[in-house]
Amino acid sequence: MRTVAALALALLLPACASAQDVPAVPAPTTSQVAVPQAAGATDPTYVIGTDDVLAIVFWELPSHGAEVAVRPDGKITLPLLNDVQAAGLTPDQLRASITTASAKFIRDPNVSVIVKQINSRKVFVTGQVAKPGPYSLTAPTTVLQMLALAGGPTDFAKKGKIAVMRTENGQTTSLKFNYNDVIQGKKLDQNVMLKPGDTVVVP
Repeated sequence: MRTVAALALALLLPACASAQDVPAVPAPTTSQVAVPQAAGATDPTYVIGTDDVLAIVFWELPSHGAEVAVRPDGKITLPLLNDVQAAGLTPDQLRASITTASAKFIRDPNVSVIVKQINSRKVFVTGQVAKPGPYSLTAPTTVLQMLALAGGPTDFAKKGKIAVMRTENGQTTSLKFNYNDVIQGKKLDQNVMLKPGDTVVVP
């Protein structure tokens, strides 16, 4: 009987020792836990323009916030502050402006500016297309893609003489676009990325 007990003790001792050698893994602290970034965050360099829709949030006083569209004069209207210039500013610059103005009425205001809809970046398509008019430029878009959005050239369009009118630094240039070449995979350098304010002319 003593022999059996001694044998069992001999088998248990190494297992206990190895268990003691394994260091305990500490639970992760809050600083070690990855916090996901907010989805859809606006590019901090984005410049607010006319028709953009903004959400202005006062965290301490939600009733003073609002969801507003930027008017043609470039301003928005907020409770307590009335008219505030928004067009031409980045979201951070507008937040700083609102914070400064509201500090006269609210102690240590905590303000956020969120761009809900980007409507100011427009490209205009005119002439012989199925659906001429202004189109919001919310993502990188080529001339061919914009023509597709506009329903494509009509049967009467001069597809080899399409032009993109672009104004930069006060100078207007005309970029030629041959629809027939591009859809055949030729001279693809004509299929440029459009910029806000461009006008695609389809004669």
